[in-house]
Amino acid sequence: MLLQLQSVFQEIFENEELAISRTTSAAEIEQWDSLMHVNLILAVERSFKIRFASSEIAGLQNVGELLDLIEKKANLT
Repeated sequence: MLLQLQSVFQEIFENEELAISRTTSAAEIEQWDSLMHVNLILAVERSFKIRFASSEIAGLQNVGELLDLIEKKANLT
């Protein structure tokens, strides 16, 4: 799942060299601002065929928390 998510990050941030881990946060990726966050979440939803509620994504602190949420949502569908 991390590799699939990394592909989404690489596509959104237009950087094929971008490597993420569970501890990666927005502060570590220069282009990751509020607009890019929206684009990223939409791309994640498309890629994993899930939908997030605003309240679910509001408190995410890092990629690990996003992965946990993706896994939870994917298992519910």
